[in-house]
Amino acid sequence: KKYIMKIQYLGHASLAIEANGKHIVVDPFITPNELAKNIDFKSLKADYIVITHAHQDHVYDVEELAKRTGALIISNAEIASYYSERGLKAHGMNTGGKFSFDFGSIQSTIAFHSSSFADGTYGGDPNGYIIESEGKRVYIAGDTALTYEMKLIPDTIGQLDLAILPIGDNFTMGAKSASIAAEYVQATKVLGYHYDTFPPIKIDKAEAKSIFFSRHIQLILLEIGEDLTV
Repeated sequence: KKYIMKIQYLGHASLAIEANGKHIVVDPFITPNELAKNIDFKSLKADYIVITHAHQDHVYDVEELAKRTGALIISNAEIASYYSERGLKAHGMNTGGKFSFDFGSIQSTIAFHSSSFADGTYGGDPNGYIIESEGKRVYIAGDTALTYEMKLIPDTIGQLDLAILPIGDNFTMGAKSASIAAEYVQATKVLGYHYDTFPPIKIDKAEAKSIFFSRHIQLILLEIGEDLTV
């Protein structure tokens, strides 16, 4: 069997992942994003919705998508409680924990950021996730600063096939810090996300790629709607 995971970029920090025949949507923020207007949100498939933290630009479309698809929300415990109280299905986790689902396994990692809902509800600690499926291992960093804890990932979890890192600066790491993060997690291939959506996170793509290239790391920047296979 040829093992592949397919990852489609839905704009900002939103991803659609196909793994083991299942559809996983990460941080759905599609309908308010002008740049993602070509994504057909109404036909987006989801068996699972993975949430890194509670900010609007990561959870805006969660409720509508979960109601339409019946997807199981995977998040930290606080976010899971928030959506459970609204009648949605949720599986709460916490930093460092790992759990197996029918697509494979997911492990929650440290992310340095903040996390609260638009209504002011506390959103728990932010997280990244490592998804293992189809013999592949992908690290989705979530919104985070560069953190020394990233060095633990290859040592304790193993070699990554892809790291997905924020590169927009201002709210998260910029390209320089993200290229160091890629070294910390020993990734040779990085998918950049969380850039260009708002004025403070507009980037020079050529410059970002050259920063990574100088460290012998490939930075992939997909057009919204484009995908890659792992």
